[in-house]
Amino acid sequence: MGLDAYCGSYSYSIKIAIKGQEVELEKIFIMFTSIDPSKNEFQGEIPKVIGELNSPKGLNLSPNNLSGCISTSMGNLISLKWLDLSSNKVVGKIPTQSTSLGYLEVLNLLENQLVGPIPQGNQFDAFGNDSYAGNLGLCGFPLSKRCDNTEASFFHEEEDSES
Repeated sequence: MGLDAYCGSYSYSIKIAIKGQEVELEKIFIMFTSIDPSKNEFQGEIPKVIGELNSPKGLNLSPNNLSGCISTSMGNLISLKWLDLSSNKVVGKIPTQSTSLGYLEVLNLLENQLVGPIPQGNQFDAFGNDSYAGNLGLCGFPLSKRCDNTEASFFHEEEDSES
């Protein structure tokens, strides 16, 4: 019995262009599916359709020239193990829906223009400063910069009083 019948790990077909040649990949082993259009000088917003992908394990969009916000639909990528959006021009807040990425082991948001509080909960509590460096507008754990809004201050005051 082949692997395909045994565990149903093959799925999808996709057409990609490699050096000007269009190639169709008829079967992709989805357990190792990753998307890596890094270093292509892509411009514009991160396509919202990325959040509709079924089960990518990795997504690398760095370094490009991407702008706009991180779509809340990225929270749908629940199988994602690594995400690299570093060295772009991504703006706005990190969506709280990102905390639903329960398998995320590596997060790289370096050198963007992100602002606001870093979402808390699940794996986001495990990421260190090195995941967020170069985003001067970010605040909250794990960064030493506290958030000025009332909600973030309230949680910090509670933590301080318990210590």
